[in-house]
Amino acid sequence: MLTTEQKQQFQRDGYVVIPNFKSLDEIARLRERAAQIVNEFDPSVAQGVFSTKNQAADDYFLRSDNTIRCFFEEEAFDAEGNLKQDKSLSINKIGHAMHDLDPVFRAFSTDARLAAVAQGVGLEVPQVWQSMYIFKQPGIGGEVRWHQDATYFDTTPISVTTFWFALEDATLENGCLWAEPGGHRTPLRERFLRNGDEIRMEKLDSTPWPDDSTAVPLECKAGSLVCFHGLLPHYSAPNRSPVSRHAYTLHVTDGRTAYSPQNWIQRDAAFPVRGFI
Repeated sequence: MLTTEQKQQFQRDGYVVIPNFKSLDEIARLRERAAQIVNEFDPSVAQGVFSTKNQAADDYFLRSDNTIRCFFEEEAFDAEGNLKQDKSLSINKIGHAMHDLDPVFRAFSTDARLAAVAQGVGLEVPQVWQSMYIFKQPGIGGEVRWHQDATYFDTTPISVTTFWFALEDATLENGCLWAEPGGHRTPLRERFLRNGDEIRMEKLDSTPWPDDSTAVPLECKAGSLVCFHGLLPHYSAPNRSPVSRHAYTLHVTDGRTAYSPQNWIQRDAAFPVRGFI
């Protein structure tokens, strides 16, 4: 699936952008299903706010590991705690097991071409642990701070790879991804640890995060797949534009590696982790 040049770019830069990976029909089906999930979501029953700035995690978040839940944007509420706008324009993301539990998301995530890409970047036994539908809402879409995905999916050796699908055009204006080419050769800076219902962020390395002098924007068209290494530092700015930036992500490790028992998502024989096919 990947050309020699694309494999070389992944090794050199830590990421590769593949245009036109998903069709407009596939994207439309996923977006329609996401809208249905949000429409059926009753925030009066339970609600959570997603933030990468505040790592505090409540029961609503921790119990979303192997189910499907909606999370609001930080700026969705006014001072009195009321939504500023319609619910459909207030959700930050849906997570974290749609790829296994929802037929539409499962169909999008079950793709022999994805298995081929995984092989091309070195994942011999791909295991998909997490899925997220990210809205990046117009005007209030939150910043996602600089981080490495291996922080949340630690394996020995490190193997987590992110598959990020642009469901709308991702631009500088609406908060596209930014990454540091070659940054996957820098150390793992943090590790997010879970023991039961106790979580903490362990600091591992003081290497500074990238800035505008080394980071590059990964603007891409709807249908593109951005595949990147788990150690690659990446970030996205707040979306202050009038245009949303929907995306869908999968976090995948190699089954040949040892998956940490302290990672926040775990599976057992009753709900085994699966691959792309």
